[in-house]
Amino acid sequence: MTASAEETLRDYYEALRRGEPLYPYFAEREDVVKVGVGERLVGYDAVAEGLREQTRTTDDWTVESREPRVAEQGDCAWFADRVRMAWTAVDAEREYDVDARWSGTLSRRHALEGRAAAGDEWLFVGMRVSVPHGN
Repeated sequence: MTASAEETLRDYYEALRRGEPLYPYFAEREDVVKVGVGERLVGYDAVAEGLREQTRTTDDWTVESREPRVAEQGDCAWFADRVRMAWTAVDAEREYDVDARWSGTLSRRHALEGRAAAGDEWLFVGMRVSVPHGN
């Protein structure tokens, strides 16, 4: 059985907690975009490199989903969530703990590749993580 878009989002959170590679969750396209708290990455290569660097330089992630909202329609899905994130910056030995807002879009792999298949995995084509001013 193929995972739902919501299950894909939850799997992503779990991979972040475990320190596993995150870039496989993103579509290998030049128009994929990931906006983080302090970065804007455009194109799969930039997203993959940014996520590799994040994994290399951070540790001990806590990711607590508080208000997930996920919807699917055909080969497209979108989500929004409030997420408590806490982690350690390895090089600086500094701990962070923030309440963040996550939102984004996903698409089925076959739709991105122009194939007439159904039921395959969801991939992020856009993701935004932000923190309220003063957080």
